[in-house]
Amino acid sequence: APESLMQALEDLDYLAALDNDGNLSEFGIIMSEFPLDPQLSKSILASCEFECVDEMLTIAAMVTAPNCFLPAPPGTEEIALTCWRKFSHPAGDHFTLINVFNAFKEARASSTSPCNNEKWCRDYFLSCSALRRAEIIRAELVEIMKRIELPISEPDFGSKENTLSIKKSLLSGYFMHIARDVDGSGNYLMLAHRQVAQLHPFSSYSNTRRIPEWVLFHEFSIAEDNSIRVVSEISPDLFMELVPQYYFSNLPPSESKDILQEVINHLSPVSTMKEEQK
Repeated sequence: APESLMQALEDLDYLAALDNDGNLSEFGIIMSEFPLDPQLSKSILASCEFECVDEMLTIAAMVTAPNCFLPAPPGTEEIALTCWRKFSHPAGDHFTLINVFNAFKEARASSTSPCNNEKWCRDYFLSCSALRRAEIIRAELVEIMKRIELPISEPDFGSKENTLSIKKSLLSGYFMHIARDVDGSGNYLMLAHRQVAQLHPFSSYSNTRRIPEWVLFHEFSIAEDNSIRVVSEISPDLFMELVPQYYFSNLPPSESKDILQEVINHLSPVSTMKEEQK
């Protein structure tokens, strides 16, 4: 449909993947080397700047592979939640996925039999095939990074600086996937689409019953009861630091946009005044 094509081109423009003539920019050409969604490719390239490539490749592999969390059989829901709580990370689902992937690798390294890997996954209500697929995808992404001579930073998962760097990398690609809890009860209004959604039941926030106000989400699904999947908490300050100004200017009016505008005014009142004059 023409509308879908125009929206796709607009999204690529926001991601700096197009030049002024509508062709792929130099940055867009590098992005196109990755067989991923443009937002994910942009996040990986941003992680080179923020020095968290190792962690970002794991996130990319985990969100590209099938969902690793298996639906709990009737009567075992609480047991499954207790198992998944072991992997929960306070920063959000993207970080929880890193914990799951690293735990799977450790379990496999300490086991001599593939059957033990499958048992470990069953014990934690995880999909062994999905995690193996994530390993394959991650290895392919590493090969692409090496082929186009992009740096891969050393792992530093767990440090405060690394957590912030991962959020910056994610925001660099997914600034169009931001939602705000408008009433304190988990009803998230998406900034760009003006639709209301709830957290997916597999979210680690559903497990801990903590509802962050501002979140970045990987995808939105109408089929799954209007839910946002793979979400992590972000701050309005960090969002305004990394979002392209022309994207923010084109957001539809809302209370959330007014709050973000106040953040801009507070962060740089002088530069905001100059921008308005311009």
